[in-house]
Amino acid sequence: MTSPLKFNVASLLGASAEGLPTQRSQTGPTPARIGGEMLAVPEGEELTVDAILTPLGGGVLVDADVRGLLHGECSRCLSPLNPPLDIHVSQVYAADEDFITGDPESEEEQGSGDEIGQVEGDEVDLLQPLIDEVGLSLPFAPVCENGCDIQTPKGVTAGVSGEKDPDDEAVDPRWAGLEKFL
Repeated sequence: MTSPLKFNVASLLGASAEGLPTQRSQTGPTPARIGGEMLAVPEGEELTVDAILTPLGGGVLVDADVRGLLHGECSRCLSPLNPPLDIHVSQVYAADEDFITGDPESEEEQGSGDEIGQVEGDEVDLLQPLIDEVGLSLPFAPVCENGCDIQTPKGVTAGVSGEKDPDDEAVDPRWAGLEKFL
């Protein structure tokens, strides 16, 4: 099973590389679940990745548009949701340790998410950048696009934990005098 998120970049890093961007398109099954608990692309679902790979000397810039189908459920009514996924990912990968140098990271900056990805075995893998981007872009609690079509049964109180609607409560007579200030 070949991941559509892995691209071979050996020809872009070689001495014969022209320095011009290369466009590639791949389709295949998702290697892992991508998304949150309520809405995600399940493992094995087909993804299409259209990428532009740009050689940067000792590294590669990958700009990719990823398309697929999300599966999940509405957080209000639990109806199935199947919206399309169309997301853009951009990531730089270093082929060697000397590609990008800067000040050594302090302990506070380590693991901040600003790390440069590495080319491993002549391949770059967009899986982690895609997981990060989807996690930031998708709603944590997805709802039906046009609102939920659920009706509250008669005799059942709508609200969190069966709480009554505050508008339905009778006004405490001790506060009745404050009504003139409203």
